[in-house]
Amino acid sequence: MLILPNEQENTIRNDGASAYPNECCGVLIGSIDDAGTKTVKLAQAIINSREDGEQYHRFLITPEDMLSAEMAARSLKLDVVGFYHSHPDHPAAPSGYDKEHALPFYSYVIVSVEKGAAKDLTSWELSADRAAFSQETVSPNHN
Repeated sequence: MLILPNEQENTIRNDGASAYPNECCGVLIGSIDDAGTKTVKLAQAIINSREDGEQYHRFLITPEDMLSAEMAARSLKLDVVGFYHSHPDHPAAPSGYDKEHALPFYSYVIVSVEKGAAKDLTSWELSADRAAFSQETVSPNHN
């Protein structure tokens, strides 16, 4: 399960709409409890560093941006628990490209942006053997 407070969900949706027709991307900073539930405390936008003209359907987070995100999380006594990106004019489901570049453990939030408006928002976690994604439940608070 991923706890995604409304404020953080709005950040992701707004980032996706602002980046349209390109993909947005960002990091999810938060905590994970003993049951494996991840709670997002901060959704932090990262500039899509893709430079090959593919920003409209691909994103890239550089190692430097990842290190910066890790340092920001540590300064807050939190962890990087996942990432988010948008799918302009495509469903909020992971693509083959997403699977190739994902790592187990992390949550991958995808927001579908249709004609500039954020629509469906889903979260996915890659299996330990990297064979497939499974959809996570997204909730604004812990029940």
